[in-house]
Amino acid sequence: MFEMLKKFFDFCNKRNRKKFYKSVVLGVIDALFGAMKIPAAFFAFKAVLESNYEAKSFIIVIGLMLVSTLGKMCVNRFSQMLQTEAGYSECCGKRIEIGEHLRYLPMGYFNDTSLGHITSVTTNTMEQMADIATRAVMMVLQGGITTIVIALGMFAFDYRIALIAVAGMILFFIINKWTTTSVARVADDKLKSDRDMVGVILEFIQGIAEIRNYNMINDRNERLKGAIELKAKNDIRAELAAIPAVGVQGIVTKLTGVVIAGASLYFYFDGSMELPYTITMLLCSFMVFEALDQVGIYNALLKIIGKCVDLASEILALDQMDIDGEDITPANRDIHMEHVSFAYENRKIIDDVTLDIKEKTTTAIVGPSGGGKTTITSLIARFWDVDEGMVTLGGRNVRDYSFDSLMENFSFVFQRVYLFEDTIANNIRFGRPEASMEEVIEAAKKASCHDFITALPDGYETVVGEGGATLSGGEKQRIAIARAIMKDAPIIILDEATANVDPESEKELTEAIENLTREKTIIMIAHRLKTVRNADQIIVVDKGRIVQKGRHEELIAQDGIYKNFVSGRQQAVSWKIS
Repeated sequence: MFEMLKKFFDFCNKRNRKKFYKSVVLGVIDALFGAMKIPAAFFAFKAVLESNYEAKSFIIVIGLMLVSTLGKMCVNRFSQMLQTEAGYSECCGKRIEIGEHLRYLPMGYFNDTSLGHITSVTTNTMEQMADIATRAVMMVLQGGITTIVIALGMFAFDYRIALIAVAGMILFFIINKWTTTSVARVADDKLKSDRDMVGVILEFIQGIAEIRNYNMINDRNERLKGAIELKAKNDIRAELAAIPAVGVQGIVTKLTGVVIAGASLYFYFDGSMELPYTITMLLCSFMVFEALDQVGIYNALLKIIGKCVDLASEILALDQMDIDGEDITPANRDIHMEHVSFAYENRKIIDDVTLDIKEKTTTAIVGPSGGGKTTITSLIARFWDVDEGMVTLGGRNVRDYSFDSLMENFSFVFQRVYLFEDTIANNIRFGRPEASMEEVIEAAKKASCHDFITALPDGYETVVGEGGATLSGGEKQRIAIARAIMKDAPIIILDEATANVDPESEKELTEAIENLTREKTIIMIAHRLKTVRNADQIIVVDKGRIVQKGRHEELIAQDGIYKNFVSGRQQAVSWKIS
């Protein structure tokens, strides 16, 4: 139990930890105020039994009860406020911290870590930290402190009864270890089923079109149902695992109370305890373990809370890329790759690539699928670090740049565009959040999307669905281009930006790309002939190596992948349905 409490407090940031510590101190004060009821009861019993009806006795009893009641009310209010503020603040802060940490992880992490895991940690796990964890930790501490204070106070009346209470507490905490061990056996399964369920739900929602197209609704429904049922099963297992130990703890506290009451009566009848003390100890037999019952109930959750802390800590402990470089503004935007090699999961993807891209030129990268085209652009933008060789921008190694100053040089338009569930204006502003509405409209006009935006019911204030689900592919692409125009970075990377666009949108999209790329350094990955034939240089990539390099006229005269690529595209264009 104490190990879990320490883990929780160590996980919290310094500011929130101080709030929790203050809450613990207030918990001690609260327990002292609560314990004042015992001497108040003692003086009341003593006055009645001795027929002492003096005002002094009345004032003492009423004074102690008032101080106890009002003191607990005030302290409880401040204690709960501190707990609530610290709990929700910690949840919010850790979500932001995880988000910032993920921002600087190598892209490979996101390839082999399920979206369900990340989503579950940042939602379910953090929610448990804010609600259940804070409540459980403070209730365990409060219950333990209150019981200890009352037990210590009992020494002022009769050390024999106090020792019985201490023995009951020791036995309670021994059994408490059993509770922790029982829950530990199922905690991993419970949290894993949480993560798996989130992953399956996300997969189901994101792939609903394909699921319907291939008539796999029943199959996927069964998988979704299985994940939900497994989570329910493991939640129940976690509850049932704790019930026996919690039940035994409750029996121990109740029986100890019975022993205290019996011992008090025994000592009274053998003449070693006066009646006021006996009645007070009988009262204590009900009070002393009342708070400890809370410890038994909430302590069962501490092991799961510890696992939640571990899950968040695992993400925060992942090695980030070295991002603490200099804030550099390069003299030019010449890009150079020198003998670059890169492997992922022991599979070499880029093999000894040397490449020069001059400022304000257009470079097209073509080649078979899986040849390494996208990886080259990712290494240039330092989404990954190279294993061998070097990538430079403006003559400086990209590792010399701070990550943010490096990203200021790049804008990206990908084949798959992600738009946030926000207004269209704010999605465009993503390239420059402080931009005015006039600047947003200007960027939209350059991206050839102003007309369709103004035709929407709420215009620029129209809220798009998550991922841009309410817009067509061409519309999303043009908004992504408006976003890139807004950022106005000197280097533009286009990764299959026109691959899935319908013919009706292609003209507008081509105009938008022309507006985006004017006077810029362009690196494009494309499969369309007319997109690449006017490039200043064309790079043909196959199996991680550059196998051809030159202009369209030069490469078309050579036997090789590019000539075959062009021939295939020309044949495809000439096909007709008769």
